[in-house]
Amino acid sequence: MALAIRRARPDEAGLVLSLVRELAEYEKLLHEVEATESDIDAALFGSDPRLFCEIAEWEGEPVGFAVWFVNFSTFSGRSGIYLEDLFVRPAQRGKGIGKALLSQLAKQCVANGWSRLQWSVLDWNTPSIEFYKSLGAVMMDEWTVCRVSGPALTALAQGAR
Repeated sequence: MALAIRRARPDEAGLVLSLVRELAEYEKLLHEVEATESDIDAALFGSDPRLFCEIAEWEGEPVGFAVWFVNFSTFSGRSGIYLEDLFVRPAQRGKGIGKALLSQLAKQCVANGWSRLQWSVLDWNTPSIEFYKSLGAVMMDEWTVCRVSGPALTALAQGAR
């Protein structure tokens, strides 16, 4: 097997952004991508990074990634990983790359004594949902993701809502 998982390097912000854009295109959300290469570079490689990225390589070529950050559960009293993005290029799917990326993150949770690995998935993405279930993931259907952004975020910050 020619699979390697490694941490993204400081000269790879462009690669990470490219993978973000490929994921967004797959999810039909390319129009929502505002990030620039310098945004990604600052988030991953700035003086106090809070965002991390694992790159999957197949035979030395980048074929996927997992972008994540540390979160905290007040219920468990411990940190965990929130997986922001997981993507494997379509031509490389079915080779265990997605599972290897998730396994790498699970190992980090276990090694650090963290309580959970969690993420969101679009409700129409049946292949991914089935894949996640096969790994033991539980769909948290009783939870709804909330987001405030753009003008609503500005208004809330100003106390206007």
